[in-house]
Amino acid sequence: MNNSTMNRRIAGAGALIVTVTVLLFAVCMLIPFDFGSYFVCMILPIGYIMMTAGFCHESDDDHKAAAYVGMVFAAVYAVLVFLVYFAQTTSVRLDRLNGQALQILDFSRGGLIFNYDLLGYGIMALSTFFVGLTIHTKTKVDKWLKYLMLVHGIFFFSCFLMPMTGMFGAMSDGETNMGGVIALEFWCAYFTPVGILSFLHFKKSKNERRGNAGNRYG
Repeated sequence: MNNSTMNRRIAGAGALIVTVTVLLFAVCMLIPFDFGSYFVCMILPIGYIMMTAGFCHESDDDHKAAAYVGMVFAAVYAVLVFLVYFAQTTSVRLDRLNGQALQILDFSRGGLIFNYDLLGYGIMALSTFFVGLTIHTKTKVDKWLKYLMLVHGIFFFSCFLMPMTGMFGAMSDGETNMGGVIALEFWCAYFTPVGILSFLHFKKSKNERRGNAGNRYG
């Protein structure tokens, strides 16, 4: 197996992980199954970094800066999200927290840890924007993928600014929670095609390479 094949397989596997985890997250939100949604949110950044690394690898010299920026933002997103959801599946779930500690650490209370989660996904949105700049639109798949990634960058502003307004301070209220579920389901519906199209992108690249090799030696 040559290096290019390995790179595409890793990136394609990452895109598949992104697709599956986003779908599982959507299901866990609807059931609801909090532990499941928290757990898959720790798998998602692993797949996203693998996928982003693939785009970074295949970017040309004119787009390397954008690719590197997207890669760095992907790493920042992963760190923030791991801290948020590892806390939910360990300390918040297993320890008997109360008072101020629970308000800060419990994701469902809409406190500091929830704001860090929003910041993480805002940084992810910046990552998709810069990665989208590196994609060449040779096919319809790539055109849609580039468009979805660039537009997804807009989510940065809401994720970054809305916590500063204090509107999430009443997360324990049922109506607020339902609004949050609807917003997250919308995000899942938006981001699932990003994972699918990325998988098709890397699969296409692999098939093109095989075709070129066949033409060379045929």
